[in-house]
Amino acid sequence: MAGSCLLDSSVIIDVINDRNGRPHLLGGLLAEGTLLACCPINVTEVYVGMRPHEVARTEEFLQSLEFYPVTWEIAKFAGTLYREWRQKGMTLALPDLTVAAVAISNGLQLATDNPKDFPMPELRLYKLP
Repeated sequence: MAGSCLLDSSVIIDVINDRNGRPHLLGGLLAEGTLLACCPINVTEVYVGMRPHEVARTEEFLQSLEFYPVTWEIAKFAGTLYREWRQKGMTLALPDLTVAAVAISNGLQLATDNPKDFPMPELRLYKLP
């Protein structure tokens, strides 16, 4: 795949907990030269559910990822996406819209288990096995 891939929070949590073959999958992406990334929403969502015995592993993994911030422009874009999709009759979650805005604005693919939460045609989704 090479390029850059923003990881959705569910994928990050699966890696930390060694579930669904995610560590192996990400190892393969890294071997192909793919840059793996996260954003502030991921960090917040991961820390919300983190258990005490996961602290070291969580911090080590999150800090190994490229970090894309939510800038003023990205925050504005997320709000615009919210309005556009609400006008189409779909109310999407603000955290998902912000993740999508980070990915689209930075030209990143998004690896997610929840493609239905990310219907934006301009968003490139990485198909997870």
